[in-house]
Amino acid sequence: MAIDGYIIQVDTTDIKEMTRALSAIGRNINQIAKRLNAGGPAYHFIRRTSDRICKEHGLSVIVPGRDKGKSYIEHQAEQNGTSYKAKLRATIDRLLLGCSDLEDLLRRLQREGYELKRGKYISARAPGQERFTRLKTLGADYAEEALTARIAGRPRPSRQPKQRTGKPSLLIDIQNNLKAQQSVGYKHWATIENLKRAAETLNYLTEHGISSYEELAERCDGAAAATARVKAYLRATEKEMERLTLTMKHAATYRQLRPLYDQYRQSRDKEKFLRGHEGEIILFEAAARELKRLDAVPLPATQRLRAEMDELTARKAALQSEYRKAQREEREYDTLCQNVEALLEKPREQIQTKQYELD
Repeated sequence: MAIDGYIIQVDTTDIKEMTRALSAIGRNINQIAKRLNAGGPAYHFIRRTSDRICKEHGLSVIVPGRDKGKSYIEHQAEQNGTSYKAKLRATIDRLLLGCSDLEDLLRRLQREGYELKRGKYISARAPGQERFTRLKTLGADYAEEALTARIAGRPRPSRQPKQRTGKPSLLIDIQNNLKAQQSVGYKHWATIENLKRAAETLNYLTEHGISSYEELAERCDGAAAATARVKAYLRATEKEMERLTLTMKHAATYRQLRPLYDQYRQSRDKEKFLRGHEGEIILFEAAARELKRLDAVPLPATQRLRAEMDELTARKAALQSEYRKAQREEREYDTLCQNVEALLEKPREQIQTKQYELD
């Protein structure tokens, strides 16, 4: 069998041996493709040819994308009926119909002979099984959240179509994308995906009443200015909180050491008193200097400082939420601008190409 200049030779005259060999080629297609240093087209041609021959002679074919990530050993065990994961899936599917909640399902699994282990994830082990199996490794339909949803009557996560958010996504630069140049399949997918993203971009512009590129550019500038403005307010609030934190710290030190400092000032032998309490007096005087620098003289009440700190904390939380919202809006408008520029650039390139052809 020749594939893009490479030859795979199967030395047998028995059709059964040949089909077994081709089946082995299909099972190890990834390793064969790497060893041949073959590109995407050769890999897919080998796979299609192997699958076709296996189907013609009644051999199993592993469907790409189904049970993604499953090893061949696990696939073979499932085919032979010895897979612990397959048995656990079947048991859960059978018990799930009459369960009231997830705990009820776990109790029924224990009655079936499964040993459960709870931690970050729930694991189960069948009698005779060496290791525990995490439920989430059975597939998207068997994670804890998915089982809870299935018990409540909601559809399986694997059967739910992926919902598009409706928000604009950046167009894929197919011409400068290395993967698109190497893979015809990816280029085809990227082309269709770009059409969807272009439609989302136009829908977004229509919904927000943007009818010209100048208006879009103005909104992009406005979103960037709003983000910068909120960021400046947030930084000012954080600096004020830092100043207030220092004020509270030095005020507490001042109040704690004020009686000792008064004793020092009233003592007859100040040098002797200073030798015994030098560290505390130096700390008190430093706190007094910092309070003057922070414009906290006369000393504010502790309750007042705490009330100001609570107010600043709430303001910071609100500004952070507003800042994240402004950033998202700025990113959306930036994506819109890039998409519209890319969409407007293509017709210009086509017009220029036609002019060159006419010349």
